[in-house]
Amino acid sequence: MDPAAEHRQQLRSLRDFLLVYNRMTELCFRHCVCNLNYRLLTGREESCLDSCAARLVRANHRLMGAYVGLMPALLQRRAAEHGAPAGPAGLPDSPEPTPGPAESSPDAPAAGT
Repeated sequence: MDPAAEHRQQLRSLRDFLLVYNRMTELCFRHCVCNLNYRLLTGREESCLDSCAARLVRANHRLMGAYVGLMPALLQRRAAEHGAPAGPAGLPDSPEPTPGPAESSPDAPAAGT
């Protein structure tokens, strides 16, 4: 892989990581922090944030594990449909983002609000 393509891939990975991180932060903050009158978090808020973040990280790991497990079969099927050999070249430039916690939560606010 040439250096420019590698750099673009690193930027895409960083962008995807930051999107997931920002969604997780927003979701956990809205769910756990109810009183902004204090400078520091209460014990209950801190505990809620810890468990919320841990839950979302575990969910993200499970989704990524499923994605990694399914990807070879998807590439082979796509290659068979298009008559091209399966491999890393068959990967899309920017995969569609998986729904994050903000999109899948029924009580999450709509985007842009």
